[in-house]
Amino acid sequence: MIGYPTLILRLTLWFLLTADFSSFNIFLGFLIALILPRPYPQKRKGSFRAWCKAIWQVIKTLPIAYREAWEIMVQPHNGEEIIRESPRLGRSPGLIFLDIFLITFTPKSIVVKYDPVGEYDVHHIYRRRKHE
Repeated sequence: MIGYPTLILRLTLWFLLTADFSSFNIFLGFLIALILPRPYPQKRKGSFRAWCKAIWQVIKTLPIAYREAWEIMVQPHNGEEIIRESPRLGRSPGLIFLDIFLITFTPKSIVVKYDPVGEYDVHHIYRRRKHE
């Protein structure tokens, strides 16, 4: 059986991806969350405080994602760049996954490569000014 934090994380991701709260989708989300393989025991577990901050970050990212999607539809975004980022020190693998998911969840950025050393390449698009 999986733990409550893992179940909550899986259901949160399921609802973010499907955006459907019908009873069938809730049942399907629980079923898929329970069927997925159990995570390996982690050597580093995130602290309760770190997980609370991560969940708050998920809540803050939702309106940003909608705003960015609207900006892409209304204004052309013809500039792009790839930036190498690294997670904060001491992050557990689950929190690093959540960071990568949040970057990819916003429409103007996506993680294109994760390096096992702990860094990842992020592709950003931006609105280029006329004089550039």
